[in-house]
Amino acid sequence: MRTTICKETKGMQQMNEQKRARMRLAEVERIIRKERILVPPPSRSALIGLIEDGTFEATSNAPTKFGWLIYEDSFRKWMRSLDGE
Repeated sequence: MRTTICKETKGMQQMNEQKRARMRLAEVERIIRKERILVPPPSRSALIGLIEDGTFEATSNAPTKFGWLIYEDSFRKWMRSLDGE
């Protein structure tokens, strides 16, 4: 029983480490516009270009039923790169 609990706990820790927050491309557009990260904001096709060139890491090679989904950490990395970091 005890080893089962330890295995389950270890599995949950690994699962939590593997989870990465995902964002819809529409949310990325909204944040860029609202926070004035780039003025004027990039077009949707320009943002899709960032997915295609690998700047934004997408969850799949094509839009899902929710549209394009990108990993939040890749969006944050891109924002830092704008500041030269």
